[in-house]
Amino acid sequence: MRERTRLANAIEATLDVERRLADAAGMIELAEAENEPALVAEAEAALKALREEAHKREIESLLSGEADGNDCYLEVHAGAGGTESQDWAEMLMRMYVRWAEARDFKVEWLEESPGEEAGLKSATVAIKGPSAYGWAKVESGVHRLVRISPFDSNARRHTSFAAVYVYPVVNEDIDVEVLDKDLKVDTYRASGAGGQHVNKTESAIRITHLPTGIVVQCQSERSQHKNRASAMSMLKARLYEQELQKREAGRLAEEAAKSDIGFGHQIRSYVLHPYQMVKDLRTGVQTSSTGAVLDGDLDAFMSAALAQRISGKAAKIEDVDV
Repeated sequence: MRERTRLANAIEATLDVERRLADAAGMIELAEAENEPALVAEAEAALKALREEAHKREIESLLSGEADGNDCYLEVHAGAGGTESQDWAEMLMRMYVRWAEARDFKVEWLEESPGEEAGLKSATVAIKGPSAYGWAKVESGVHRLVRISPFDSNARRHTSFAAVYVYPVVNEDIDVEVLDKDLKVDTYRASGAGGQHVNKTESAIRITHLPTGIVVQCQSERSQHKNRASAMSMLKARLYEQELQKREAGRLAEEAAKSDIGFGHQIRSYVLHPYQMVKDLRTGVQTSSTGAVLDGDLDAFMSAALAQRISGKAAKIEDVDV
């Protein structure tokens, strides 16, 4: 039913664009025959808005991967740099939560490790909504922040890094085999806000997949069994995403636009001092509206990255209003 709804919405959106295009063309033809320049201008404005709508639908059509329609997990990890990087990790997570909420996606917090003084060492959320993974997958990578540190009494400029990982929720249509002998399971007490039960027993779960070194953890539930089930779901999702990345790397091995994902290979820079600029280093898209971006207005960056994945074109600088 979910797939049927998605396809029905896509067809209806295309038909709506066709109807609006015919209406605008007919209005222009009638207005020119009646010598009504005001109506011509109105129809041209409608065509301009329609062009933006058609571009949006074109980008949505790129979400055709085998897992693009799934929900997703999004992790943020602070890089080296202590409190400064941990504060940046919290800013990034807030940005993605704002982006998801603006799209009416549901956000569920699964794991949160607070920093010693401020910010987050790491955090994981589940984002649930139509094509959540398809949109968010292009955000995986290292994000760089340049600003005057609020934690530096000498008001010096600091550069901080944080890593973002996005992987799809594995549904019943996808079979991922995980052997018990390949797992190391640790239990510990949950951190964060307390309660009658959550911090008094070892209900939090950490699972390490020994062959790959992948580590997942969950502490959102009071029950150890529920946390284990959630952690296993996250592990299967990570393993599936790893397989998708292998396929993608093989397909893009000879393309110049390919970039590595990992520390030292940042995908986007957020500069708050000495000037205001957010620039995507893969696509060249940039904007001076840093406040809007940090409040979750990421569609321009995501759309450009999705389009580049399909076209494989090299980056070029493009200013956008977000």
